[in-house]
Amino acid sequence: MSLARAEIAQQPDVVARLLERERSTLRALAAELRRRRPRYAVIAARGSSDNAARYAQHVLGRILRLPVVLATPSLHTLYDAPPRFIDAIVIGVSQSGASPDVVSVVAEGARQGALTAAITNDPSSPLAAAAAHVVDLGAGEERSVAATKTYTASLAAIAALAAEGDPGLAAEVERLPGALAAQLALTGAAGAAVDAAAGWERLTVVGRGAHYATAFEAALKVRELAGIVAEAFSPADLLHGPIATAGPAQPLLAIAPAGPTEGSMRELVAAARERGAHVAAIGHDPALGDPFMELVDVPEWLGPAVAIVPAQLLAVGLAERRGVDVDAPFGLSKITLTR
Repeated sequence: MSLARAEIAQQPDVVARLLERERSTLRALAAELRRRRPRYAVIAARGSSDNAARYAQHVLGRILRLPVVLATPSLHTLYDAPPRFIDAIVIGVSQSGASPDVVSVVAEGARQGALTAAITNDPSSPLAAAAAHVVDLGAGEERSVAATKTYTASLAAIAALAAEGDPGLAAEVERLPGALAAQLALTGAAGAAVDAAAGWERLTVVGRGAHYATAFEAALKVRELAGIVAEAFSPADLLHGPIATAGPAQPLLAIAPAGPTEGSMRELVAAARERGAHVAAIGHDPALGDPFMELVDVPEWLGPAVAIVPAQLLAVGLAERRGVDVDAPFGLSKITLTR
């Protein structure tokens, strides 16, 4: 078994440990949020962590009604023009905690007196040192280059923070490890989906709402592991022009679970099929795509933590089918020190 497959399989245990071990840290951070009442959040991240930040945009906005913006690190590292972080919470998300540009945003927030937090798999990292509150993902060493267990752990940490203080939502988060285990069992090795997708060279991935983040992470995994040119969109953005590329040579992967976004996803799937595009889907209704990868039932706002599992397994399977070293794709490294 590849390291990537082994680390995908570890995700239920990783999330269970995180929720147990970091409960007091998340409670303290939530208490500070309530005390200081920041007017908005700024999140600095790269790669898969940036997609976790997209999830935070949805969840912190939806549950805490907190506007969330993604940071522009070059303002700090290249232009010496950091924005004002008055009444903000500044959060850095990084599995390594080592990227200088992510660290610079959080350090500047601390310098300006903002509430700061780090979500990282290395509590001794520069990012952790820069933040007042540190959520340790505790995922263990992630040896495969592609982030899998640290991504789902980041989503769980964000969800647990948003749910803190609401017993009903917190209970839903506590059930995530079991849902992840059930999703792994349901998806299996995703062999049928890999067979159906073996000829893909280009791909459009679409998701909306909480699953906007899932679309971006799925596209990233397929691109970095299998070498397929994959781009992510929301249905609205795709319909505003980029759908012109949809057709027989450009399949579409729809992240389309039941819930508030299902109607718009059905409309998009119909439009893509009219253009001759082959549609695959991750969701609850098999009529939406072929290949179809079914999702277990979870509260819709927590869906991204389980919906990414079929996408991870699809990407790994496609990479293996193409003879890629799935644990060390050519030209990629585990830690990228961007500035």
